[in-house]
Order: sequence, then structure tokens, then C-alpha cells
Amino acid sequence: MEVTCLLLLALIPFHCRGQGVYAPAQAQIVHAGQACVVKEDNISERVYTIRESDTLVLQCLVTGHPRPQVRWTKTAGSASDKFQETSVFNETLRIERIARTQGGRYYCKAENGVGVPAIKSIRVDVQYLDEPVLTVHQTVSDVRGNFYQEKTVFLRCTVSSNPPARFIWKRGSDTLSHSQDNGVDIYEPLYTQGETKVLKLKNLRPQDYASYTCQVSVRNVCGIPDKAITFQLTNTTAPPALKLSVNETLVVNPGENVTVQCLLTGGDPLPQLHWSHGPGPLPLGALAQGGTLSIPSVQARDSGYYNCTATNNVGNPAKKTVNLLVRSLKNATFQITPDMIKESENIQLGQDLKLSCHVDAVPQEKVNYQWFKNGKPARTSKRLLVTRNDPELPAVTSSLELIDLHFSDYGTYLCMASFPGSPVPDLSIEVNISSETVPPTISVPKGRAVVTVREGSPAELQCEVRGKPRPPVLWSRVDKEAALLPSGLALEETPDGKLRLENVSRDMSGTYRCQTARYNGFNVRSREAQVQLTVHFPPEVEPSSQDLRQALGRPVLLRCSLLRGSPQRIASAVWRFKGQLLPPPPVLPAAAVETPDHAELRLDALTRDSSGNYECSVSNDVGSATCLFQVSAKAYSPEFYFDTPNPTRSHKLSKNYSYVLQWTQREPDAVDPVLNYRLSIRQLNQHNAMVKAIPVRRVEKGQLLEYILTDLRVPHSYEIRLTPYTTFGAGDMASRIIHYTEPINLPSLSDNTCHFEDEKICGYTQDLTDNFDWTRQNALTQNPKRSPNTGPPTDISGTPEGYYMFIETSRPRELGDRARLVSPLYNASAKFYCVSFFYHMYGKHIGSLNLLVRSRNKGALDTHAWSLSGNKGNVWQQAHVPINPSGPFQMMSH
Repeated sequence: MEVTCLLLLALIPFHCRGQGVYAPAQAQIVHAGQACVVKEDNISERVYTIRESDTLVLQCLVTGHPRPQVRWTKTAGSASDKFQETSVFNETLRIERIARTQGGRYYCKAENGVGVPAIKSIRVDVQYLDEPVLTVHQTVSDVRGNFYQEKTVFLRCTVSSNPPARFIWKRGSDTLSHSQDNGVDIYEPLYTQGETKVLKLKNLRPQDYASYTCQVSVRNVCGIPDKAITFQLTNTTAPPALKLSVNETLVVNPGENVTVQCLLTGGDPLPQLHWSHGPGPLPLGALAQGGTLSIPSVQARDSGYYNCTATNNVGNPAKKTVNLLVRSLKNATFQITPDMIKESENIQLGQDLKLSCHVDAVPQEKVNYQWFKNGKPARTSKRLLVTRNDPELPAVTSSLELIDLHFSDYGTYLCMASFPGSPVPDLSIEVNISSETVPPTISVPKGRAVVTVREGSPAELQCEVRGKPRPPVLWSRVDKEAALLPSGLALEETPDGKLRLENVSRDMSGTYRCQTARYNGFNVRSREAQVQLTVHFPPEVEPSSQDLRQALGRPVLLRCSLLRGSPQRIASAVWRFKGQLLPPPPVLPAAAVETPDHAELRLDALTRDSSGNYECSVSNDVGSATCLFQVSAKAYSPEFYFDTPNPTRSHKLSKNYSYVLQWTQREPDAVDPVLNYRLSIRQLNQHNAMVKAIPVRRVEKGQLLEYILTDLRVPHSYEIRLTPYTTFGAGDMASRIIHYTEPINLPSLSDNTCHFEDEKICGYTQDLTDNFDWTRQNALTQNPKRSPNTGPPTDISGTPEGYYMFIETSRPRELGDRARLVSPLYNASAKFYCVSFFYHMYGKHIGSLNLLVRSRNKGALDTHAWSLSGNKGNVWQQAHVPINPSGPFQMMSH
């Protein structure tokens, strides 16, 4: 494969010419801050390496006109394609004390409304090394028929790090390895990804009882020092063992003081004890001291599992769990179940009837139920059966079943739940059985089927239940899948059938279902009804604010549109100009607009007097919203051109400099023609400003205007303000700060340009570490056997004598070979420079041309500044690359 690249390096101030300078955004990420390494060998995969807790600084250098807006985003990691929700709109991204979780790929997106946005990325690799953790595991196995036992010890060292750590095992001060000791085996377990190393001591010997150190290292990357942990192995080393002072299930009464002791029965080194509670933390007031846990005046909410854990990094942690149950009784409910065999929903004499009672108890299985009829204990008989744990009902439920109901069975039945011998109060519930006991019905009161309220006010939805007894009413949402009630519940119980909503919002609008519960009433099919809630809210309009520009004498149409509201209609629209009420505009016939969704005001011809702020207040009888219009013939602001190559020009005979200020006019055809500009120049930290008028002829869209600022003092910065003027008057002002930037002075070249006419090629040198070299040639000296359909016939001048630098990668060159040309070292005294050069890339299998900046203020650090790939045609083209080296620097092309 043949690759041909041609280059004419020319570092010169470049003056833009032509009219249409609007250009899409281009972006390049450069680094600053405390980076350890920036790997740029593979241009498409830039990796910024930084130490955890250091400061990350990334800059997105942009070109394009108008000035692009920059947005930084980040993916969570290399495998994720989802951006974080938060974004930074700034050319510089700065993260103080970066954490490992903030590593990942960072994207700089630059856009200015011209063409497609430019997106560049860099992967940030956060380096760290945690403290290592050393655990010990022992195994004992029988050998040769139980004649003796072998004891094997595994010392496991684990650490979290990036990059993966290197492990060194030591016995005392001696480094261990396989080759030095047959009784030692060092290996990495499967699936640990370099995070673990195991030291195996086979058939433990007396000399193996010693002090062992695991030393971990990331090879001083980012200056991270090594870390180590030591363990003393003895013949008494053993994992922890525990026992509890109480049973694993502990049942107590509320108000009692509970003390549980967790006793160590083994372990060397001495294990550490820790108490925990699930779910949630230890109760307020609980005290854990060593192995003793004390809970004063225990309450029902303190029930749960309490875990005592002992660790000494030998073997597995020992754990004992106590299930603490604090006796409690709550939520007593009953059910009336008519004869199920006959599928009846009513109580009828001669049919069976079942009464059921349930209480939420702790412990549930220990609760005792008793049934009473008319205040006396109910006695079982052939027609009165009392059962427990009915399979059709919740667990630990008591049922009283009446067979062949008689009139004498009518009465009041009471179910009492208790813990015999416990101070916990009994809990009871009663139900009356008579000819008046009937299943429920439910309905919505007249006039309450649709409830209409204003947003922010309370609302009450009501359903009426009839029947005896009256069960609770359960409320839920109907028209939204899996929608929750405002309380956050899917189903909410109301004893009186009223659902009360506070501070109603628009998303609460919809249909609500009320239904009878199947407890504390009949255990039959639920009865249902529905209520519609309509929430009225003020209108929302667009535009909330709009800047309208128009030339004098032209018509202007103002429109205020209703986006949403309830009711979704405009009841009235009022127009004001500069705060004064305007007469209503003509109204269209009712047939033309049935439900108006916008209001309009038309100005037949814009004048100075009719310029100003217009306000349209739209109402829908619930509230109002306002559209604001700023109407004028003012010219839009100028758009400063930031890509002027090397705009600073210093004067050797004085301490002054001049600056090439360039700009375009935003939307010049929207208003009257710009007649002149007012230029204000003020040195920073000074109060006085110099004002000049710059006359212009008719300005076209995209036309680049230019003015040279003179007599600026080195090295001061200045605030520039530029205001366009039309027949209407002053337009919008634009401002910017200009800084003095020292032009690049190439050795022995007063015009800052290198044309490679001299054999010394302006002090550029061939890199000794690359694969092949650049060649200096012209049309007269070029190789006649070079590959056809590649390369230029001459340099940029078009003369056969003009020289340029050339490479060809035909055989014996291979894919991946590089040729680097390195500039002299420049002593930078300013922050910003512009590198301008011509390039010629022509050929079927063209490769890549790259420009790198090598900073040398703290050692050599190469930064990728520009890259281009592929066939660009048989033509010389020019590139301008902004750079901001942090100190003395060189440029490299390859």
C-alpha cells in the first residue's frame, strides 16, 4: 500500500480575505492541571492519566464563526453510552480533588449553528492505590492413611488500585519466590484481575511461623508510593469462634431492658466484635460495647435481626444472629363470609355463615384467639365450630362457623386476641349478626361525580357506602397504569369514604376508583364507583419573551400562543405598550375561530415611536400568563472573529503593539443598513476609554470587517466595545477582551516564515526515533520515479524552484511507520500562539498528517494539536492551529 504526504510548514501571521467567513465549529481538547501522563500515540484514543484527589483541568479550544458554544459531558465509563445528566457549559472543565468514580470519557461539544457540531473526546484514567487487606486461611488434610496430617496456610492479599498493582511477598525482610523455596507457592486466583495474590505455605514447617509482609506497588505511577501490610503467623493462629448468651430467637415484652452477650470462644489474633441490625441501624439508645448489646426499654419497632460478627482476618468471619421479637398486637380485622357453597352474598337463615378474625401479632404464631357471643364465651357444638388457620384466609386467623343459621344465632360476636401471661393488652373486635346485617353498596353523592378544583387548592373525593356493617373504602387511580395516589400508595384506605388531597397539582387530574374493602365487612365481591377529578390551572404561553427586529416602515406581527392550560382556551387577551393599555385588536368572526388558541397584534409600519416593549396578558378564567415582545429597529450586535491568525503585531522601536480586530455583523438585513460602528477601547484596570467612529459601506451577511487597533501598550490587555449605528440609532453592543500575545520568532527569519529554501530548513531537524525521514525537494529535484497520481507538481508559489518537505511511504515503508520533523525550541513569553502552514495530501491511499506541541517546562510532554487524514485533492490548502503552550515548546509534524 502506498501513502503520500506533503507539507509546507509556514508559521506566519495569516490575514483572512473574502466575504463569507461563517464556518462550522471545530474543537480540540488540550490538558492542563496535574496530569501524570497523556498518551497520544494513538490519536483516536487519547488517555489523560491523573492521580486521585488531584485537580483535573481540560480545555476545549474551538474555532469557527460565530464563536462556538462549548458543552462538556461525560459517560460513566468506557462501556457506557449514556451521558451524565449534568453538563458544564464552559471552555474549561475543572474538577477539584477528582475521585476514581469520575474517571471515564469526557466529551467536548462545540456548536455555533453553522454545519454540524464538533465533538472531541478524551478518556480520563484516575490512578489510585488503596491500603491492602491481608486474610489468612488454613486447611488440614490427612496423608497416608491418617499416619500424620498436613497443614497448609493461604495468605491472601487484596488491594483496589488503578493500574493493577504488583505484589511482593516477604518473610521477615527476605523476598519470597517459587525458585528459592519449594514450600512456597505464589499465584493469582482466577477472575481477580490483578487485585489479589495468594501466598501458599505447603505442609507447614517450623520456619514458616514468621512475620509476612504483602507489599503492593503501582510502580510509582503519578508518584503514588508503595503500601504494605504485615501479619504474624504463629502455631496458635486460628479463626474467630462465637457463642451467644441467649437463644437465637428472643421474645420479650415491650418496655423490658434487653441485654445480649456475644462471647468469643476462639481466635488468634484477638478478633474484633461488631453489632449490626437489619433492616436499618441499631435502635436509638442502643449501646454496643465489645460483645455486649444493650437496648433499654425495648419497643415493637426494635424487632428485627441483630448480628454479632467477629473478624481477625483469619478464616471466615464468625457470625451469630439473634431474632429479637417484641410482643405486639395491632390491626384487628373481621370478615363475614356467607354460604360459599351456595354462592350467596347475603346472610340467610338455614344457610352456613362464617366469621373470621385476624390480628397482626409478633410473634404471629403465639397469638391466642377467643370468641364471645353477647358477652359470654362461645361454646362449640355441632353447629358452632371454631377453627384456626383457615387456608382461605391469612395465616394465624381464627374462624367461627355457624352451620344451618338459626334465629337464635343472631347476636353480637366478639373476637379477642391475646398473649397469655404477657402484659401486652388484649385486642378485640366485634361484629353484629342480625336480619339487618346486609352486604354493602357504594355510590357517588349527587353532583360529586366530577370534582373541579384549581391547582394548589385542596380537593375532597367522596363515595358513600351503605350496608351493615360499613366496610372501609379503598381508593386507587384508574386511568394511569401503575400510577400511585398522591400519598405514594397504590391503594389507600379511608374509613369514611372521603379521599382528601392537599395542594392539588395538574398531574393529579384523572379518574379515581372507590371500592369496598373485603375486611371489616362482608367477604364478597367488592363494590365499585368512580370519581373524575379535573384540575384547572393557569395558561402557559409562548413566547415568554421575544426580541423582534425590523427595519423602519416595515410591518410587524406579534403573536402570543396558548401552549397548555385548563380550560384549554383563551377567555381574554389584553395588549399593553410600555405599560399603557392598547385598544383591543379586531376580532375575527366566531365561525372563523371556535376556540382561539392565540392572540395577535399587527403593526402596519414600525416607527421610532412604536418601538418598545409590548405585553400580551392571556387569561383562561383560572389565571393569566404574559408574552413579552421587545420590538425595535436596533441593529443586532457584531460578532467578533476569534480565529484571526496571529492578530498581534509588535513594534520593535517602541513598547507598543497593534491588534487586528475582525468581526461580522449579525443579521444585517433584518434592520436598516449599518452606517458606522462606535469603537471604545479601554485598558484593563483603567477608567478612561478612547472612542472612535468606524464608517462602513453596506455590510453583507458573513462579510468580514477589519480594523487595526494601534498604539496598544505591551503587555497590557484591553476591553473592546463595538456598537453598530443605523438610521434608528445605536444597536446592540458587543465586547471582548484582547490580550497581548507574542508572535513566534523563528531563528534567523525576520518575517516569522519558513519556506524551506535553505538546506538548514530553518532549524528543523529529523526525529532520530522515527522510522524514516522527510525529504526537502522542489519540482526540479523530485524523484521522477515517485508514485503516479500523488504529490504536488510545485510548491505553493507555483514555481519549479520553490521547495517543500515531502514523504512517500511506498515500499519498503509499512503501515504504522512514522516520519517526524521537529522544530527548534521556542521560549514562549505569551499564552496564545497561532501556527499556520500549507499542506498537500493527494493520493489514493493517503495516511494521516498530525501536528504535536512538545512542552518542556517540566520535562517533555507532547500534546496533540491537529490531525487530518485521507485524500484531500491535488491542491495546496492552509491550516491555522491555535496553541497555548505552558512554557518553552517545540512543534512536531508526522
